[in-house]
Amino acid sequence: MKKTLPIGKQDFRIIREKNNYYVDKTLLIQEFLERDAAVTLVTRPRRFGKTLGMSMLAEFLDITKDAGDIFEGTRIMETVYAQRMNKAPVIFISFKDCKGSSSTFLISLLYDSLKSLLDEYTEIIRDKKVSDTVRYDLKRLYPELNESGDDLALLSNCPYKLSKALYEYYGIRPYILIDEYDTPFIEAHVNGYYAKVYDVLATLLRTALKDNEYLNASMLTGIQRVAKENIFSDLNNLLVCTVKDPEYADCFGFTNREVGVLLNYYGLELDEHVKEMYDGYRFGGVEIYNPWSVINYANRKCLELFWVNTSSNIMVKKAISSADQSFLGSYETLMESGEVSVVADIQTSFYEEKSSASLWGLLINAGYVTIQNVIRNNKYVLRIPNGEVRETFKALTAHYLHVGSNQLEVLATALMEKDIETFEQIYREILLSLPSYHDLIKRDRESSYHMMMLGMCVCLSDIYEIKSNRESGKGRSDILMISRRKENPHIIMEFKYTDRTNHNLEALAKEAIAQIENLQYAHGLNGEIIYIGLAHYQKEAKVEYRIVSQGIFSGA
Repeated sequence: MKKTLPIGKQDFRIIREKNNYYVDKTLLIQEFLERDAAVTLVTRPRRFGKTLGMSMLAEFLDITKDAGDIFEGTRIMETVYAQRMNKAPVIFISFKDCKGSSSTFLISLLYDSLKSLLDEYTEIIRDKKVSDTVRYDLKRLYPELNESGDDLALLSNCPYKLSKALYEYYGIRPYILIDEYDTPFIEAHVNGYYAKVYDVLATLLRTALKDNEYLNASMLTGIQRVAKENIFSDLNNLLVCTVKDPEYADCFGFTNREVGVLLNYYGLELDEHVKEMYDGYRFGGVEIYNPWSVINYANRKCLELFWVNTSSNIMVKKAISSADQSFLGSYETLMESGEVSVVADIQTSFYEEKSSASLWGLLINAGYVTIQNVIRNNKYVLRIPNGEVRETFKALTAHYLHVGSNQLEVLATALMEKDIETFEQIYREILLSLPSYHDLIKRDRESSYHMMMLGMCVCLSDIYEIKSNRESGKGRSDILMISRRKENPHIIMEFKYTDRTNHNLEALAKEAIAQIENLQYAHGLNGEIIYIGLAHYQKEAKVEYRIVSQGIFSGA
């Protein structure tokens, strides 16, 4: 009987005891123990196995566990580090579920997480080996939490106090493992109560990691580094491992070999279609797949969209809505070609420093783009990693344009199928649905309509090579879409705008068609070609088109 896939399971012990399929990542333990950094922070996007990895690390280290059976046959047991199994106390906290629309609710979730942690050590906390002051402070956390200063101070000092209690009881310094440490920070930022909970969160981390003489070592995981809040300052041995760094490169996510073995086990093949949909990430120079997507594909045996990135998705949408013109220009390039060269700051979270560089850093850390090349220091060539993420960009672009992603999809389909009447109808509906005419002129008038059309083009980037404002023929076409398939036409679009009240949009749209012809924007293309002229006056639009055929189709 084949092993079942661990869909939705993030507990290492449960996966091993139920004999689920497990991709062996136990050498993460060896790397952690060998590096021996005081505090290690590993940043990875959602759905890349951070919680499972931390659960595994906790099971291996924890002195209160007997983990021999669940680690039997794993790679870590072939190393000298096997003898260090279950030899030290562990404080394992996961903040992945600490989400809420209000500060009160978030604090209550933090309290519940820490209360559950204390429940594991009730007997130890009550033991006479633990000093009276520590025992008293920890026991005070058991009543219902209110928002008085004393209670919040107790809450924020809980990991520190517990580490002291464990050291006093065992005579061994504990490890502190904090999974998804930045989730409460992200939630507080997204929902507008960051100032109300910052002190609790910052003090909790600072006292546990920076001012803790009882700490053995610590590992944290999250999406991004909270850099400027004085949380990690003065740590003498802090190791920050981002997606560009070599440390732990293959410990989160699946390698090409691991995906091939997994799919073969379930009677599937790692072909180009699977690679195009789920491959494309590079962590520390290693080719990595999103494990959540691969496991779900193996389960359903169908290429579907599985990547869901809820909290960071909301944050990214808010960030893009307030982005500056420098970012938007590069964003257009990314949509057009699938890659872009930018300055990106992956060491600072966007809500700490709102800049184009930190926003690109957020997109990297959250998994929307991956680093193709490092040019120098903070200068990178970024690209959209795969087809699954490309679909997510449709929703981001639609959000920026204040339109529904389904509208962009219908617009793109009508264009590809040469249904210009439907294309014009949906295009006009989109213009009318925008909150204000001024949303169309954030930069200049023609390029604003151009940006909206590029939002539509991202829906077709797997079928068309998109070129924007590139030299073609005797000039520069606004948008040139070169079909990769024989059955789909090439498309050339030219935009026109007038501010005259006595305008003639039909004539202006025909002028755009004439420009395409006169400047020979179709030079070098073979096969069926649609010339499209789009004329605008505020929210009014007129579309003219002409279908021509030249030469023999040769593709992009």
